Amino acid sequence: MEISDIQKAGEILSDIGYYRLGFYWFPMEKNVKGVRNHLFKQGTRFESAVELYYFDNDLRKLLLPYILRVEVNFRTHLIYLASNQYKNEPTWFVDPRYVNQKYINEFLVTYLDIKKNTIIQKHHRKYPHDTYAPAWKTLEYATFGQITLLYQSLNDKSLQNDLAWQYNIRNLKVFRSYLTTIRYLRNICAHGHTLYDVQLPQSILTGPLELHNDDTHNLVGAIKVLEYLLQSISLNRASDLKSDIVKLLDAASPEIFSLVSYLRGII
Repeated sequence: MEISDIQKAGEILSDIGYYRLGFYWFPMEKNVKGVRNHLFKQGTRFESAVELYYFDNDLRKLLLPYILRVEVNFRTHLIYLASNQYKNEPTWFVDPRYVNQKYINEFLVTYLDIKKNTIIQKHHRKYPHDTYAPAWKTLEYATFGQITLLYQSLNDKSLQNDLAWQYNIRNLKVFRSYLTTIRYLRNICAHGHTLYDVQLPQSILTGPLELHNDDTHNLVGAIKVLEYLLQSISLNRASDLKSDIVKLLDAASPEIFSLVSYLRGII
């Protein structure tokens, strides 16, 4: 590996860390039949790994606001539909008539964290006999993972269908697959994990999307799921997502673009 400025490289490694930056020079190694030998291709530059690192960072920052738009929209629909269906049960999310018992048992622990929020504390000071604050307060402070698990734990499948139809999806298995994909993508972006070469732990069920085989496990497929869900919320935001990705790719150096050119498959 060529290092043009040893002192600067040391500063970068002290900032980013050798282990983390190492994920960004994997594609520059001379692997034989998929086996890593820790030897670099001729002409590999340290700066290229750094450029790829910052491209990945920019891509995470680009995607996260769009993911959060889907998260907020999904949370809103879930609270609205279920709370209107169970109008006389403001804490329907812990009622075994409506939600499976396993979720309720686990939520007992979850609520200990939710109660740390000042709004929930204020509710319990005003209503000291309430075990839980109502759904429209409590579920605003649940994580996206907890919200998606609640959706999957609903006893009424017709209610699950109603929510899936908000996103023009008629198959519950497909909708759950899309939610799982968005949740995984969100966690990577929110926690700063490596994104550019991500492989999804669970394959995406194609449903209304036409995905090539590789795309059911990779970043292209995940972003296509994000785009599809966004289209049901705002066609403008879905268009903006594509436009922002094009701008990011166009701004990349030829060397970095060659490593992530597969992202053109999103467009």
